[in-house]
Amino acid sequence: MNTNNLLPFDGEIYYEPHFFDTDEAKELFEALKKNIAWRQEPVIIMGKEIMQPRLTAWYGDEDKSYSYTGITMHPLPWTKELTLIKERIERITGHDFNSALLNQYRDGNDSIGWHRDNEKSLGINPVIASMSFGSERKFKLKHAKDKNAKAEVMVQSGSLLLMKGETQHHWYHSVPKELKVTETRINITFRKII
Repeated sequence: MNTNNLLPFDGEIYYEPHFFDTDEAKELFEALKKNIAWRQEPVIIMGKEIMQPRLTAWYGDEDKSYSYTGITMHPLPWTKELTLIKERIERITGHDFNSALLNQYRDGNDSIGWHRDNEKSLGINPVIASMSFGSERKFKLKHAKDKNAKAEVMVQSGSLLLMKGETQHHWYHSVPKELKVTETRINITFRKII
């Protein structure tokens, strides 16, 4: 695992571009696209219900439901692909995870706005392991207080981005729309619900 912190202060993000090799990443992408129970959920933003601009799914240990933006997701049981990915991440990083939020960005029209994964159910200083498969996309970060502090990573297929320390307290992240992108990206964020 790469030990270079991508953030200048107030958090820790590590990026490993070849966590899975090209062939493994392609195989896992196809299996996840086909075998995951994808849904498009409505969310409440500023009192208005809109459909999320991406497909989502929640998998994990039986009692680990997750709530955000007016949605409560109940976990589906781990698939063999998710278990394989989770166990490799746990072995390499030394962190355990009991749940996973999956996002499918069907093309560059799909996105996720600025947010922090700082729900109480994740505890203080959560460790989040973000796996990417499929199309390369921009992952942007901005500091909550210092408007000049920004970072960006092009996350590629088979890559792992590990967020830890105080990152979720001080940094927002997003995957913006990129209209030139025509291919699908699948992202899995492994978490520990407490």
